[in-house]
Amino acid sequence: MNTAQEIAKILIDVEAVKVKMNPPFKWASGILSPVYCDNRKLISYPDARKKIVEGFVQMLKEKKINPEYIGGTATAAIPWAAFLAYELNLPMIYIRPEKKEHGAGKQIEGDLPPGKRVLVVEDLISTGGSSVKAAEAVKTECKGVVTDVFAIVTWEIEESVKQFQEAGIKLSTLTNFSNITAQALESGTITQAEWEKILEFKKDPRAWGSKL
Repeated sequence: MNTAQEIAKILIDVEAVKVKMNPPFKWASGILSPVYCDNRKLISYPDARKKIVEGFVQMLKEKKINPEYIGGTATAAIPWAAFLAYELNLPMIYIRPEKKEHGAGKQIEGDLPPGKRVLVVEDLISTGGSSVKAAEAVKTECKGVVTDVFAIVTWEIEESVKQFQEAGIKLSTLTNFSNITAQALESGTITQAEWEKILEFKKDPRAWGSKL
């Protein structure tokens, strides 16, 4: 079992993966989905946390990425950015979805000098829009340099591939939709019929909900 499969199995074991058809889940992007992955559950499991952080460190080595700062997206990825920053002994920032409407009105929290290389950490990639927006905020508000985004999971949606390509940002993830659904089927977490419905969703995520 490779790392992607191991992490997919961890997500299944901690019951982070849920399937619901009627009604389906609604993502932040507005997409209706039969499957949901709650990576937040992993922060409560020390062994799982360690596996995720080790996976991120290994990806950094393999891809020869040398960030000066770790940036977590609010709120779900803030713990992962903190764990990774601690492991690497690097400074950290976090990125709000929008600028604050009070106080200093900042979107980036922490102290980030201009020109620093920032690795943006996400927990899950669906359409990719919020991740690209976070990276752009680092560039515009703090003049940071963002070339890469790391995430635990990608849903492998074509729209996300396009978003990252257009932004000129590389996406690397520890596991993906294919591994998670395969592990869910193998473990009996989902039935064959549910798996087939989920595969239909993956073909055209934005249109799937309108067919219900």
